Amino acid sequence: MTDPLLSVKDLRVWFQQDGEITNAVRGVSFDVHRGETVALVGESGSGKSVTALSSVQLLGDSANVAGSVMYDGSEMIGAPERELRRVRGNDVSFIFQEPMTSLNPLHTIEKQLREILELHQGARGPDIQNRIVELLERVGMPDAEIRLASYPHQLSGGQRQRVMIAMALANGPRLLVADEPTTALDVTIQAQILELLQDIKDDDGMSLLFITHDLAIVRKIADRVCVMKDGEIVEFGPTADIFAHPKHPYTKKLLSAEAGGQPVDADQNAEIVAEVQDLRIWFPIQRGLLKRTVGHIKAVNNASFSLRVGETIGIVGESGSGKTTLAMALTRLIHSRGRIVVLGREISNLSQRQMRPLRKEMQIVFQDPFGSLSPRMTVAEIIAEGLEVHGKAETESQRDLVAIMMEEVGLDPDLMDRYPHEFSGGQRQRVAIARAMILKPKLVILDEPTSALDTTVQMQIIVLLKDLQLKYGLAYLFISHDIKVVRALAHRVIVMLNGDVVEEGITKEVVDNPQSEYAKTLMASANS
Repeated sequence: MTDPLLSVKDLRVWFQQDGEITNAVRGVSFDVHRGETVALVGESGSGKSVTALSSVQLLGDSANVAGSVMYDGSEMIGAPERELRRVRGNDVSFIFQEPMTSLNPLHTIEKQLREILELHQGARGPDIQNRIVELLERVGMPDAEIRLASYPHQLSGGQRQRVMIAMALANGPRLLVADEPTTALDVTIQAQILELLQDIKDDDGMSLLFITHDLAIVRKIADRVCVMKDGEIVEFGPTADIFAHPKHPYTKKLLSAEAGGQPVDADQNAEIVAEVQDLRIWFPIQRGLLKRTVGHIKAVNNASFSLRVGETIGIVGESGSGKTTLAMALTRLIHSRGRIVVLGREISNLSQRQMRPLRKEMQIVFQDPFGSLSPRMTVAEIIAEGLEVHGKAETESQRDLVAIMMEEVGLDPDLMDRYPHEFSGGQRQRVAIARAMILKPKLVILDEPTSALDTTVQMQIIVLLKDLQLKYGLAYLFISHDIKVVRALAHRVIVMLNGDVVEEGITKEVVDNPQSEYAKTLMASANS
């Protein structure tokens, strides 16, 4: 084989804070050859991202780095800032997991791409816009020219990730570092992004360092795999060999960690907790000085379903299909038309003041616990917040209730005075679940609660949700793009596309034998 484009030898990274030393990477070594895809695989905290960021010294002043990182024959550790700036963004580009944290919300897509071309290539004049459109078209952005004036919040998750890829490719890099670029995407969009990256790599002869915790993705895209645990590479080799003959116990654990099992038994004659009939959510498009309505965004059209005690209904579909909008309407957090009945009471026309006593019966657990938990509140304060809002406990008894609830979700009550940043992703999601469950709700909406978690942690959260459902007879409305997780948790499933319910039925039947063309595409993407 030719000399590697990137060669990492005995890389060590440690952080020092308040007199304590945290060893993040411990003697890692691997190579990435020209035109090759190497995957760094492991759970959160294993050192994958720190290793990748170390390649061009992007960790900042708080990090201490030792060892060697050679890029195309030049040493990056200790290199002058001028040399590092030449390599960053030009020869080595990054794509990160969550584009909304990487894109500037105040600037249009055109302005952000223009800035890269001007800064790195000195591009000027009218041709720069043509180059931007060309980049967006190459990454499969629909209506690329129209999208130039869009802001990040006006794009779907898949479209934002395409913009990030366009930005990474703008300067023709030789090495692309993709850090969990598909984790938060729907399966169909995920398949498109992976295919796009593969095509670009092949066309440009580019090398790819792909960071992920999803072994299904690794099987599709990687030539070689490095499995990381606690800052060390515990196993490496060709992808086919690692999957066929894993040697290290941790690799075997990752390969076996896949959502499975069946949902808990549910009584089909149980009491109905929530019922929706002909639900419609249309958002007006207003133009002109007088803000006249010239059309509507049809987010949800004529959805109907009923949800019983102890039952889970899964809602699947692409970003923008109306999944979360439907759930928000059910809890009257957005306006809708149609009939909504919760616990035998029609709530369609209730005011927010009339809704307040019912709020404690309807709780929501969101996708990103770090974004939904206040960084300024302790875990005890976060979990007890609902008790204070609804006046369900005296201050002196709140800590006792919080301790009981933390034990219920598998957290040590002794940690209740810590802050969210001191917990892992899985632990933060347990905090979010505890916050919802402490009010003893009848209906819980789970909006992608496992998509940002490692596969092994996903399994733990699914088991926890099943246990809580069985113990308290909870009704779940479970929104997800992960068909395997839906199959393990949901009794029935609703498939949505562009606001329409295109298919619904018993989960196993819909997953194994979909009838609509879109459901067939969705299930095929999930199983490929």
